[in-house]
Amino acid sequence: MNSIDNLSVNAIRVLSADAIQKANSGHPGLPLGCAPMAYELWMKHMNHNPADPDWANRDRFILSGGHGSMLLYSLLHLFGYGNLSKEDLTKFRQLGSMTPGHPEYGHTVGVEATTGPLGAGMGMAVGMAIAEAHMASVFNKENYPVVDHYTYALGGDGCMMEGISSEAFSLAGTLGLGKLIILYDSNRISIEGSTDLAFTENVEKRMEAFGFQTLLVEDGNDLEAIGRAIEEAKADTSRPSFITIRTEIGYGCPAKQGKASAHGEPLGAENVDALKENLGWSSKEPFYVPQEVYDHFEKAAADLAETEAAWNVMFAAYCEEYPEMETLWNQYYGGTAEVLKALDADESFWAAGEKADATRSLSGKIINKVKELMPNLIGGSADLGPSNKTVMNGEGDFSLENRNARNLHFGVRELAMTAIGNGIMLHGGLRAFVATFFVFSDYVKPMARLSSLMQVPLTFVFTHDSIGVGEDGPTHEPVEQLAMFRAMPNFHVIRPCDAVETAAAWYSALASEKTPTALILSRQNLAPMTGSSRDALKGGYVLDDCEGTPDLILMASGSEVEVAVKAKEILTSEGRKVRVVSMPSTDLFEEQSAEYRESVLPKAVRKRVAVEALSGFGWDRYVGLDGATVTMTGFGASGPAAQLFEYFGFTAEHVAEVARSL
Repeated sequence: MNSIDNLSVNAIRVLSADAIQKANSGHPGLPLGCAPMAYELWMKHMNHNPADPDWANRDRFILSGGHGSMLLYSLLHLFGYGNLSKEDLTKFRQLGSMTPGHPEYGHTVGVEATTGPLGAGMGMAVGMAIAEAHMASVFNKENYPVVDHYTYALGGDGCMMEGISSEAFSLAGTLGLGKLIILYDSNRISIEGSTDLAFTENVEKRMEAFGFQTLLVEDGNDLEAIGRAIEEAKADTSRPSFITIRTEIGYGCPAKQGKASAHGEPLGAENVDALKENLGWSSKEPFYVPQEVYDHFEKAAADLAETEAAWNVMFAAYCEEYPEMETLWNQYYGGTAEVLKALDADESFWAAGEKADATRSLSGKIINKVKELMPNLIGGSADLGPSNKTVMNGEGDFSLENRNARNLHFGVRELAMTAIGNGIMLHGGLRAFVATFFVFSDYVKPMARLSSLMQVPLTFVFTHDSIGVGEDGPTHEPVEQLAMFRAMPNFHVIRPCDAVETAAAWYSALASEKTPTALILSRQNLAPMTGSSRDALKGGYVLDDCEGTPDLILMASGSEVEVAVKAKEILTSEGRKVRVVSMPSTDLFEEQSAEYRESVLPKAVRKRVAVEALSGFGWDRYVGLDGATVTMTGFGASGPAAQLFEYFGFTAEHVAEVARSL
């Protein structure tokens, strides 16, 4: 290792150790062990431009082991990303700083994904690689490889233990994602001690079985060996690559090197000094970096800018020769407004229909309408496409042989599917959706939470939305899942009652720029509702009103809106004044003005009943102390859907009875 390389690697180590020590919180083990591989990759093999972090054809790097965030922040600082200053490093893990405890997408310039839950970054990396492969097939022409970049992810034993990585890597191998390269920090240490306690499998054999090229670097400090492995990985375009790099956690700190205690606690002031002395660092002053190191990174950044400049010249020539492709490129990167404008003016999109239909089927028709207007729409299901109605007709199946196709098949892998969907969205250029049965959204939830955190407007299609699933029984009948997603910040949950509301749900999802949306759709047919309208975009609205001030308000979503309307008919015949409010989305309703919400749910009307064939948790916000709910209090049962609705009290007669009791 020449002197400038050695100094640069150790600068990453020292900055990381100093920041963690100053914060008195953090994880020094990974940055100290992984500094050489990260430096080698970023300095000599990765195409990126600190002056233009959003360059479309940059290589992507995800630190899946997000606890090692100081490794990434040190690199971003040294390369000059977003003017991340030394002062920012001194504020590591402090409130409001640019260097939070784990990397956060959209917060710190140069961070490609929010990572923290181990293995999540691996799934998102697979999504980015899928996006690159698809867009390359769409846009590249002879002599014009305008989409041509790699996706790198760095993670350790924890990432490999989490099941999400196996789900994602199994699919990556099946799809032959040759531009996906995983760097495995193999230090054989986890929080509780040696990985031998719980993790003795042959990881390389597992990856080989998934269809990866597997490579080994015996010495994690050998830059030349790391560089050779990266180039060998890039040379194999038919398989994703997995590079095992043997490292020592906490490298360079005599008292901590190779020990579990190096993982998640500061080294201690004396050990930081010992680290610097052991590395031959010229100063024990905190955050000291020699000027020659900064000069070295500055020159590298200038060279990287030239790489993008060359691409820009090629792209300009490409646009001149293929003006239709430039138009398409602009559709991919910013054409959503035109799509929404077209849908807004399309009366057939908002048509109520004349017969009962399942909202999952109505959603499927909308997907096939939207995909004609939105060439960058891509998505699929966790092996439930025919049931979820998410297949785009005539668009082919994305595979090793057909990168141009837009139907994704995730297999029975809900957790990885969602991470992959996030990765596709983070890549840029594509608009993705993912799908499964609503009850299996339990498997989706951790990665949906990252969608919300990252403000990534991924669309979720959840079908078979209630006890209406019927004969499959309680294992397949969601009860508490709606409340679970309603509880999540920055997440829109929409459960439409008919064709008009389903159109509004999709319109809202496509219009959303920073909020993911879940469409909660029925298996059973639902009748068109007189009074349903585009007001569903407001989350809640008056669907069926009375004259004057109502005595009672009935609220419902989805299949239970019809039940509420029929209950109103019974109560009206008895001389009561009843308003029916359709509430497809409490999230959207809460975003409306106080005046609008008061117009729909006047505070003076205290007698209210909420009807939903799911848990009643959360409805107390709207029914108040004087109201009631007709909801599920336990799990469902196995039987025909119509019998289940009657058995559990979701009938107009029972709702009317509850209303009378108020």
